[in-house]
Amino acid sequence: MAHRWKLMLLAAAVLPGLVACGSSKSGNPSASSETSAAPVKLFDPCTQIPDDVLTAAGVKPSTKETGIAGVHQSGWEICAWDGSKYAVTVFSTGRTMAEFENKPGNVEFQDVTIAGRKGRQFRIEGGSYDLMCDVAFPAAQGAVTIKLSNHASLDHPDEPCGLLRRAAEPIVPVLPK
Repeated sequence: MAHRWKLMLLAAAVLPGLVACGSSKSGNPSASSETSAAPVKLFDPCTQIPDDVLTAAGVKPSTKETGIAGVHQSGWEICAWDGSKYAVTVFSTGRTMAEFENKPGNVEFQDVTIAGRKGRQFRIEGGSYDLMCDVAFPAAQGAVTIKLSNHASLDHPDEPCGLLRRAAEPIVPVLPK
């Protein structure tokens, strides 16, 4: 029951962002509509992040959940895993970094370097602001983001952006560039 509640909280925080960034097109959203290029093959975090990497990130590989609450989102590959204090979700998309930075509700962007790779850390406004933190990395396909979500049931959860930077250290090297 608690796991479903956490997934519903995550869906409530993430789904509006997916809808706002979404379109009926797949692949590179900046490409001309007259171009008939094949859709971009997205990195699939559910199959391409090894279990030992997830364990090092502080989550249990056996808790894998695809999509948002098990529902696939068009133009995205999404996978989440649960740990004892937090959950980690990896989003893979053809969307650009500029789309993340220009999306209303995404705030407090700052440059970060995790595992030697430069990215943009940000927060999402709303009720879960104090529990979550995101970092986006540019990739040839578009972008890959990592979200850390503290468990709402914890009395005094750690600051999510600091936790995210530590949890992402083993994950970042396996992400597409």
